[in-house]
Amino acid sequence: MKKTGAQILIESLMKEGVDTIFGYPGGAVLNIYDELLNYQIKHVLVRHEQGAAHAADGYARSTGKVGVCLATSGPGATNVVTGVATAYMDSIPMVVLTGQVPTMLIGNDAFQEADIVGITRPCTKHNYLVKDVKDLAMIIKESFYIARTGRPGPVLIDLPKDVMIDSTEYHYPEEVKLRSYNPTYSGHPGQIKQAVSMILEAKRPLLYTGGGVILSNASEELTKFVNKLQLPITMTLMGLGAYPAKEKLSLGMLGMHGTFRANMAVTHCDLLVAIGARFDDRVTGKISEFAPNAKIIHVDIDPTSISKNVRVDVPIVGDVKNVLSKMNELVKDDKGAWKPDRKAWLAQIAEWDKTHPMGYRQEKKGPIKPQYVIEKIAELTRGDAIVTTEVGQNQMWTAQFFPFNKPRTLITSGGLGTMGFGFPAAIGAQVANPDKTVICMAGDGSIQMNIQELGTAVQFNIPVKVAILNNHFLGMVRQWQELFFHRRYSYTCIDCAPDFVKVAEAYGAVGLRATKVDEVEKVIKEALKVKDRPVFMDFQVDPEEGVYPMVPAGQPLSKMLLV
Repeated sequence: MKKTGAQILIESLMKEGVDTIFGYPGGAVLNIYDELLNYQIKHVLVRHEQGAAHAADGYARSTGKVGVCLATSGPGATNVVTGVATAYMDSIPMVVLTGQVPTMLIGNDAFQEADIVGITRPCTKHNYLVKDVKDLAMIIKESFYIARTGRPGPVLIDLPKDVMIDSTEYHYPEEVKLRSYNPTYSGHPGQIKQAVSMILEAKRPLLYTGGGVILSNASEELTKFVNKLQLPITMTLMGLGAYPAKEKLSLGMLGMHGTFRANMAVTHCDLLVAIGARFDDRVTGKISEFAPNAKIIHVDIDPTSISKNVRVDVPIVGDVKNVLSKMNELVKDDKGAWKPDRKAWLAQIAEWDKTHPMGYRQEKKGPIKPQYVIEKIAELTRGDAIVTTEVGQNQMWTAQFFPFNKPRTLITSGGLGTMGFGFPAAIGAQVANPDKTVICMAGDGSIQMNIQELGTAVQFNIPVKVAILNNHFLGMVRQWQELFFHRRYSYTCIDCAPDFVKVAEAYGAVGLRATKVDEVEKVIKEALKVKDRPVFMDFQVDPEEGVYPMVPAGQPLSKMLLV
């Protein structure tokens, strides 16, 4: 029996387990949208295609499944590019579907034509232009396989209108064979054994873990390894939640806004074990003085990431979950013959924490501190929430003061640092996890990047809670201007910010505001009671509060600004 390209597309998506698509219709995808009405697959209508990409991203990060979004040709396709680049930088599995003009018009500057394959080539793991409906089923099968395997990432499929109309026999392929794509999952046994020996012999070992642990679903294996060997562990922004923040061995985040103890531990360790991390510049600071006394072991599924930024002594190419399982096998010690001697090292780390702990001062009659808002949200949700963030000070305060004890509970734009990410990502996470509390931590600048998605949340009764840390500035940029540009606040003051309560109410959402310290808890409790609509919480916070510690750009991690 023959099927049209639109039918083949939707049925193939369902074969891949897709239950939700985030999208926005247009002329080039009308056949797809018409066919959607005939299938039991949920479509969430966003208000901007960038919102569709970020929502699919949030869906993927919170579940581990492949997120899917759909946009029309031309400007619809180009509007998803920021979301695609965001997912690419953070290795998030997505399949992005874009409409295209009919094949005979490609290259003729037709109405709403854009070379989206060329545009997205640098920010996708792979992309396709479907030229024949007979190739469509296999391309979809390959796209999902590529997106979710190896180092995950977004794959884009460009769908010309005539291909969606054409018909052919439909058989969905059972397997994929790509000669040039064969990810390595098992690490080299000799290198794994050498790494374990080095860890056992080290006096001042430190684990440095990133988002790869979460993407690999390896938190259980990591926790077992850390606790067995009594290894202090520090995590990147993307890695928070892979090991419980409540545990004593957790040093919190490292890097530009990392904890004092984490950055000092990196500086003074004699062995650094990097697992599922890529030595980002925000983590390393000045490369030549990063972990200067340490041998370095690096575990990553992507061979191009190893020794890319920092030279390593023992490279292990393989899936993090697989490698950690083998490491755990090697350190089995039922007889108790080996006992870790970590007392002096752990005591030194504890002393660093005692001398320079994370903290702030909240006065009862003073301005609301943003850190206080975050801690109150953590307290009132008992830490059992999925938290998304926008980008800037709100993001860093959340990383510092919200205790993430489980994987896939922090959803944030790490590599690209995309303002406007948090709110639509929260919508995607809430759709994927309807029984969970989902909270977006936002700034008054970044929330306005995609504030129109309030319409999406209201239409589909998506009860995300948005905590706006409203300081009337583009806060992180203002902080840099304060420190490095003599307080010359060049265009970072938001003089004409909207009344967020009224904006929420105009869309049919709930709007709440706290201007005093004693109003913070009341507002959060009231927001958490709402189960059928989104809520905007407008917290009027201290306008000149900064994020500290802070490592100035180009400085080593040991040169932190602490005030």
